[in-house]
Amino acid sequence: MKLLSIEWLKIKRYRTFWVLAGLFLLLLPLWNYEVASGFIKLGGKGGVNFLSTAYSFPQVWGNMGFWGSIFIMFISILVIILTTNEYTFRTNRQNVIDGWDRMQFFHAKVMLVVLLSVAATVYLFILGMVFGSGYSGSFSGLFSEIQQVGYFFILSLNYLGFGLFLAIWIRKSGLAIGLFLLYSLIIENIVKGTINHYSDMPVGNLMPLQASDELLPFPLMQMAKSILGGESTISMTTYALVATGWCAVYYFGARAILLRNDW
Repeated sequence: MKLLSIEWLKIKRYRTFWVLAGLFLLLLPLWNYEVASGFIKLGGKGGVNFLSTAYSFPQVWGNMGFWGSIFIMFISILVIILTTNEYTFRTNRQNVIDGWDRMQFFHAKVMLVVLLSVAATVYLFILGMVFGSGYSGSFSGLFSEIQQVGYFFILSLNYLGFGLFLAIWIRKSGLAIGLFLLYSLIIENIVKGTINHYSDMPVGNLMPLQASDELLPFPLMQMAKSILGGESTISMTTYALVATGWCAVYYFGARAILLRNDW
């Protein structure tokens, strides 16, 4: 708690923190409201709002989780900026002068990642309750598929942990953010597609960020699979365990880098 309170002192007056956190808090419900209202329709304007049923219980959990997995990018970038700022402004050295060791500095960032992941998950749960009760007309089916809220926590921890790893490894905010976006949006998708093309099983889906993305697929794809009877050869439990394992890789990898490099 002491480490977290010191982290809070660093960020509570930092405008970038409030801007990026505010974008996540504001855009997630606004986007879902637009989608639920028919922003995305099959056949264009006047077509069928095929995602309207995705906001009833229990479909709301997977639907909110998918859109949340996109907007969590704001929080991931925030983690990168907050961490690289420590090196830019030499506050990491000041922490050591004030009595911290390297592991206290590192674990303060790790706890911040966990706390932000918990906060994002709680927020998503509250939004799911609001949208689900509104479009269902009751709380029937509230706890069905509730595990998808847990999947979103794993996904958040995965993305934020990856961002922390890059920040400690590269130490430059612009370069770390650029690599994060390049890898998450382009590189991983290319490598995943190539591996899956030459494999009998979709083992490319087990790559760092993709493993958690598979926990919360796009609702339309999920609906198509249920209609066509197509099932993934890799279970959700496997994806959850692999994504959690990648979080451990980020932790020990960043820890080793921090202990090996000059302070």
